[in-house]
Amino acid sequence: MSHWIIAPVVLPAVLAPIIAFVMRHDIGLARAASFAGTIALAAICIGLTVAAAGGETVSYELGNWPAPFGIVLVLDRLSAVMLLLTSMLALIVLVHAVATGWDARGRHFHALFQFQLMGICGAFLTGDAFNLFVFFEVLLIASYGLMIHGGGRVRLQAGLQYVVMNLAGSTLFLFALGTLYAATGTLNIADLAEKVRALPVEDAALVRSAAIMLMIVFAVKAALFPVQFWLPGTYSNAPAPVAALFAIMTKVGAYAIIRVHSVVFGPDVPVLAGLPGTWLMPAAIVTLAIGAIGVLGARRLMPLLSFSVVGSMGTMMIAVAAFTPEATSAALYYLVHSTFSAAALFLLADLVVSRRETGDLLKAQMPTVQNGLFAALFFAGAIGMAGMPPLSGFLGKLLILDAMRTTPEMTIAFVAILVGSLLTIVGFARAGSILFWKSTAMEPVEIDPAADAVDPEAPQAAGVLQVVPTFAALALLAGLAAFAGPVSAYLNAASGQLFDSSGYVEAVLGQDAEG
Repeated sequence: MSHWIIAPVVLPAVLAPIIAFVMRHDIGLARAASFAGTIALAAICIGLTVAAAGGETVSYELGNWPAPFGIVLVLDRLSAVMLLLTSMLALIVLVHAVATGWDARGRHFHALFQFQLMGICGAFLTGDAFNLFVFFEVLLIASYGLMIHGGGRVRLQAGLQYVVMNLAGSTLFLFALGTLYAATGTLNIADLAEKVRALPVEDAALVRSAAIMLMIVFAVKAALFPVQFWLPGTYSNAPAPVAALFAIMTKVGAYAIIRVHSVVFGPDVPVLAGLPGTWLMPAAIVTLAIGAIGVLGARRLMPLLSFSVVGSMGTMMIAVAAFTPEATSAALYYLVHSTFSAAALFLLADLVVSRRETGDLLKAQMPTVQNGLFAALFFAGAIGMAGMPPLSGFLGKLLILDAMRTTPEMTIAFVAILVGSLLTIVGFARAGSILFWKSTAMEPVEIDPAADAVDPEAPQAAGVLQVVPTFAALALLAGLAAFAGPVSAYLNAASGQLFDSSGYVEAVLGQDAEG
């Protein structure tokens, strides 16, 4: 079984260059290969999730070089959940991209798509901080290519801002890694967990500096205040299926915070004295406020959805900032929910905006074809993102509020989440009423019954395959709510395994790991 751990990285890494160099002129062949690879990835991730459910942490040593000197991949419940989430999202996005023809607007969509999956899966599996940086760079390169897929001046400008911001984060990442290596002599996460705890308080200044720098780097990836400004412009101008795939991108940053600042810089580390949580909580609350206000004031549909992603990250990171097993479990449940709810809304927005003159919410327009269907899907996605029953967002926010009851930040967390939810509900209600209700009140255009010709410019009804991905994402939200008990139990076990790092350290370093 252990050799399957590397498959989520190797499979897309091998498939991407084959598609790029052999199939770039044959879109049908590229689609077939991409689908085969993504389906295989989903099957592998399901198997790894089932295997990890037993609670054993498994380390895979590349080249048979033992840690901390060699490169290791580590599978536990948390990494397995993130892999499964990535593969399910990738399959949904790929169906939409092919059904709507987005993938045909450039030669290298499927190759970049596979490279993106390689980077994401590698980031979730790596047991080494430097290789986390490497996979972040793979993500950056592939995501930039996907971001500008289809071309356009505005898209190029947004892509440039995205790259500059992330390159600045990458530079700081290198500084942080150099500082951490200077203080500890290692970058293996399990080895760091041991050595950071063994450092005397008077010699830990470099470690504290590295911890804060890493928090800032991961905050850039997770779009947290004050470095959240790149996300609205990027997601708003990216191709819709790419924006839907990017729903997992901010979660990579959140995962890095959860993994590194729980295992290495956890609340029980004397030299840090809870420093990461002290910095993270205010940033999460401000991020939630920015997202909610952005949803309320958005003038176009895509920015509205982008700000809702910012708000959802703020909500989730409030729970992460508590750095307790209960709050982290609630954050993981909300992480899964927010990924699928954002993807559903971005995919739906593509279907709606492509059949209207513009996505401007201040301009009432003639109703599009299938107006009732799109309105129903938007309503379902909106209640999911806003956290209203009966979908999983409501349960996710309840879990977060319940977990925050025993923390000193209970009052401000409750106020931020409840007020943020109210503003988000109002913003989505306003957008939905303009897009679907106000448009139906306009006078219909008179059509000459004697005309036989069909206007080729008239919007066409969405096909079944174009609507299925949005339905699938919403169905997963419903399933997440229906099976909240088993899912929460798995995530509770994942959180407990995360905060009890002894199993992780022993799996990576072996029986000789210090106590």
